[in-house]
Amino acid sequence: MTADGRQSPEQAARAAAAQLGHLVGAPVTVAAAGPASGPSSIADAHAEAVRCLRALHVLGRHGEGASASRLGFLGVVLGDAKDVGGFVYGTLGPLLDYDARRGTELVRTLAAYFAAGGSLTRAKAALHVHVNTVVQRLDRIEALLGEDWNHPDRALELQLALRLKQLDL
Repeated sequence: MTADGRQSPEQAARAAAAQLGHLVGAPVTVAAAGPASGPSSIADAHAEAVRCLRALHVLGRHGEGASASRLGFLGVVLGDAKDVGGFVYGTLGPLLDYDARRGTELVRTLAAYFAAGGSLTRAKAALHVHVNTVVQRLDRIEALLGEDWNHPDRALELQLALRLKQLDL
């Protein structure tokens, strides 16, 4: 819900996809954007929703409802809001929070691991730690981010978030 009690575009899209899919007995994909008022703003929101819908189809997310904010890095590229900080935190948040609470270096370790092309030996050299430390940190990263953190699509999203974080936008 938004501050004024209305559904967010994301919530409205998910609800519409579920309701319409139930009514027609088949998956219905719904994209949303906004809020918008006035002809120019409505036209911009419509264009964003169309870009979001195309992205949902390309990503194979048929039968879902979403807004650009839920498309990861594609949402940053396709959306009008360009919420880079939200994308970075949405992607790296568990690691950022863990590092802040415990004084660890999981974000730095992940960046070094990717920069080393997935080589534990090169990552440990860049971090100046033992290889077992890198392995333990990567295990913690997996526990926080999920098993798919190093699958190609997710790894791309994480790498982009790490790069954007360096820009401090």
